[in-house]
Amino acid sequence: MSMTAPYVQDYALTLNRFLEHAAKWHPEAGVVTATDNGEVMRLTYEQLLTRSHAFSTGLHQLGVCLGDRVATLAWNTQAHVEAWYGIAGMGAVVHTLNPRLAPETLASMVAQADCRVLIVASSLADIGVRLAKLSPSLRDIIVIDEPVDVQGTGSPVPITLHTQMAGGDPVVWGAFDEHAAAGLCFTSGTTGNPKGVVYTHRSSYLHTLRLMQADVIGATASDRVLMVVPMFHANGWGLPFMAPAVGASLLLPGRNLDGASLAKFIQAEGATLAAAVPTVWLGLVDHLDETGGDISTLKRIIVGGAPMPEQLMARVEKRLGAVVQTSWGMTELTPLGAIAPGDIIKREAASAGRIALGVDVLLTDESGQGLPQQRGVEGRLRVKGQSIVNRYYGMSEPAVDANGWFDTGDLARIGEDGSLYITGRAKDLIKSGGEWINPAEIEAIIGKSPAVTQTAVIARQDDKWGERPLLIVEIRDGQEIRDDELLGMLRGRVPSWWLPDAVIRVPRIPLAATGKIDKRGLRAAFGGVASS
Repeated sequence: MSMTAPYVQDYALTLNRFLEHAAKWHPEAGVVTATDNGEVMRLTYEQLLTRSHAFSTGLHQLGVCLGDRVATLAWNTQAHVEAWYGIAGMGAVVHTLNPRLAPETLASMVAQADCRVLIVASSLADIGVRLAKLSPSLRDIIVIDEPVDVQGTGSPVPITLHTQMAGGDPVVWGAFDEHAAAGLCFTSGTTGNPKGVVYTHRSSYLHTLRLMQADVIGATASDRVLMVVPMFHANGWGLPFMAPAVGASLLLPGRNLDGASLAKFIQAEGATLAAAVPTVWLGLVDHLDETGGDISTLKRIIVGGAPMPEQLMARVEKRLGAVVQTSWGMTELTPLGAIAPGDIIKREAASAGRIALGVDVLLTDESGQGLPQQRGVEGRLRVKGQSIVNRYYGMSEPAVDANGWFDTGDLARIGEDGSLYITGRAKDLIKSGGEWINPAEIEAIIGKSPAVTQTAVIARQDDKWGERPLLIVEIRDGQEIRDDELLGMLRGRVPSWWLPDAVIRVPRIPLAATGKIDKRGLRAAFGGVASS
């Protein structure tokens, strides 16, 4: 029997295709970065492609091979994007680290991932050196962005400036299976133990096609996309892939995300589409209200990471003249699951939007059984799809149930029109400004005080941050301890933004029928918006 050629070409879905496409077909577009010194850096996608190839070569000279994990600790800059494509293009894995986490937490993630190389922003070089001291697997550090003096740092491993990376023979891009790992991002989970979510080339490629749908983000070559959401938040929500895929220019604000810096950057570069957590937009409108001015080029704002209060949404739309698109997702979804349409007439502020193609959802009871009615009722939200986690990094057991559904830990309701409403979280994690805070870690530290009998940390609603932690303590009879002493126990042991906004003292912390602390009752009593 004679062999015949397949009907369709085998064209691997690898992430290098996006940058290669942009370089070839959108020569006028590229990446724009706001630097700390006020200057702006510009690269066309063709130039970015050349530099990313050179980055791959430099990594190869350091011994990085297919499947190796390369950590990045950096802001949204051209050099970071350049490194991303350089890592992924050669078949290594981009392991993004959140610089807001403690070095010890980052070291745990690096150890789990067995990273060999750390790419660090010059402004974070001190943290990078500290991380190297805590991470035996690291063999090299590469410093990107601004030039920095690396002499006398005390680093246990060699430090190379990006501009001094060795050359060599070019590395072929995309010479691997599309199911190969491309990215690794850790999520905190319910116990405080970080869990790694692996993104493959195929899953991220298909997620990018999801973003490109007209009723999702639907950017075009005429857009100038401002990516405020950090690249260490689930691949910057996929925007570093979507922008070159459609030929849109990518605007990167660096580390300065205050209202004044963003307003100046938006005005100067004519941003048309932007993405960030709600607190960013609050800072921007506060600045514009104080100083005047407008940013009339901005037409749409994608909001995620935390719910946006309806009052803030109305204020943002009125002041900026842009439409807000609320969304829902999580690291395990790569991350987008649902988004509101760009048509303000069809949007409802309380809704997270419509489920995007490639994601299926199921409302279940606590045991995981699908509810007989899927509309108009509240249930536990489970999902499955082409870019949703199946197994956490390094774990043998699947993260899904026997039928392939992943439990998000969220409570949700689906409207008759198919709109998704996130009604609560089954977990106690506190989401403040789009970042997770783990109450258990705070409770464990405060609980070590001999003056404290019991302690609980709950979320209190906050107009600016969405939620802020509130420390509730039961003081042992006959003991005395000041509030500043309690909070002082946390300083240097948790990120500064984890520190509770207030301390509430109660005679007895209530217990539920199970004997556990009744956090539901505490939230009902103290979780409302703080009075001014």
